[in-house]
Amino acid sequence: MGLVESGGTMPDLSLEDGMRSDGHRLVAGVDEAGRGPLAGPVAAAAVALPAGFAHCLLDDSKALGEDIRERVYEDLAGDGRICWAVAFAEVEEIDSLNILRATHLAMARAVTGLGREPDYCLIDGLGVPGFPYCSRGVVRGDGISLSIAAASVIAKASRDRRMREYAAEFPEYGFESNKGYGTPAHLEALRRHGPCRIHRRSFRPVALMGGS
Repeated sequence: MGLVESGGTMPDLSLEDGMRSDGHRLVAGVDEAGRGPLAGPVAAAAVALPAGFAHCLLDDSKALGEDIRERVYEDLAGDGRICWAVAFAEVEEIDSLNILRATHLAMARAVTGLGREPDYCLIDGLGVPGFPYCSRGVVRGDGISLSIAAASVIAKASRDRRMREYAAEFPEYGFESNKGYGTPAHLEALRRHGPCRIHRRSFRPVALMGGS
């Protein structure tokens, strides 16, 4: 299982084109969102872009503001040429498996959700031992591979939407703005109200607030 490291350039389809030249027709980029928050699921997306695909705004989701990210998400999701899927590992799975294993589970679910088995997956970060599809890790891949960048946008935007839905159910925690991350306001809400059902009780700040 090889690794590729970022050279600091904008993401493009060089890796994907190289894989296609080697006979891999369907190449999917895979990325996750939400490993660090104290609440909510972890999301993963898998995206296979058509040869020659370009988008003037598509970049690593972390480099995009929320409004631009939502616009790019809508463009990707509405493009019939793109094969994509998003999947989640829920809080109960995070607490029972640990966040790393739950993330890998969400990634595998996303690839399965494509409905077509990819010939190869390019996974952001380190490779995933035992991943059920042929794959390699691409360190800082969301800055190298356009399909991984697309997956990062879809995963992040999809998770943010889930957290905005949870904000309506649990308004005291500010999930619409913090998306479950441990901001000072979120930690203060935890101190005042204790954890709710979507808090990750295996995470130390939650456990310290009575979430164990």
